[in-house]
Amino acid sequence: MSQNLDPDTFIETNIPVINIDHPAAEKHDVALYIKREDQVHPCISGNKWRKLKYNLLEARKAQRTTLLTFGGAFSNHIAAVAEAGFLFGFKTIGIIRGEAPQGFNPTLERARENGMRLEFISRSLYRNKDIALKQIRFDQSDTYLIPEGGTNHLALKGCAEIIRDCEITEPIDYWCTACGTGGTAAGMITALDAGQQVLGFPVLKGNFMANSIRDLLKLFNSSSEQWELFEDYHFGGYARFTPELIHFINEFKKTYAIALDPVYTGKMVYGVVDLVKKGYFRPGSRVMMIHTGGLQGIAGFNQRFGNIIQ
Repeated sequence: MSQNLDPDTFIETNIPVINIDHPAAEKHDVALYIKREDQVHPCISGNKWRKLKYNLLEARKAQRTTLLTFGGAFSNHIAAVAEAGFLFGFKTIGIIRGEAPQGFNPTLERARENGMRLEFISRSLYRNKDIALKQIRFDQSDTYLIPEGGTNHLALKGCAEIIRDCEITEPIDYWCTACGTGGTAAGMITALDAGQQVLGFPVLKGNFMANSIRDLLKLFNSSSEQWELFEDYHFGGYARFTPELIHFINEFKKTYAIALDPVYTGKMVYGVVDLVKKGYFRPGSRVMMIHTGGLQGIAGFNQRFGNIIQ
């Protein structure tokens, strides 16, 4: 039975900010922090909550009782929408890329436990979502559609609050985030003060992210150039990794007691630390890394690859 909570009062705004006392940061006179957006909720965490918040409020305003969205079998977004449906009193439908597996991974199992109706479609059909929707039975008049990854204009409004809800006395020079669709970075860019920058770390191969962010900024009539992308830290592409990345993630947890996921935040934090080592940040800079959650995916990752994330 769902709990039917209020999305507007679901989280507190005083999300912890942790100082990362890294030797490279001390050497280069850089103040390095991480904002623990992952602590919002075990499953609806980080940028997934930020993207969903105003969509949930809009769905209630429109008196829709069902949320429908898209994602892969290990999707943080699918997990978050299913959990949100349970907590806030919505039915949920997840259209999943690929054929139904013989056994569900932890992400899909949790989504099903939260009441999500799972519809598996071929990868070719998934690429044309308009056609896919015509083949799925659902009541359009009662359904609120959330795009894959949760990124739309309401998501950007929520992601701007990652910066606005940050209670830290000293001004931040650089705000750093992993990029999947570009929605989190774009939302954060809209909240910047003069002299600040968002640094994005795409987790997919290819040079499309800059155009994606520019297109999203147009939703806010923004042409801000207060951002930069670093496209050399994808470790082979989405959900791919190297032993070096896994070692970094495990050592980071051992040193700072902060778990990182291997798909998003782990790659971003690795990239930021590498830039610190290379002297990218001017001395005296204050650098804030955003932990965008995704920790629910570690169980499925370890199921696939053999418990390599500690």
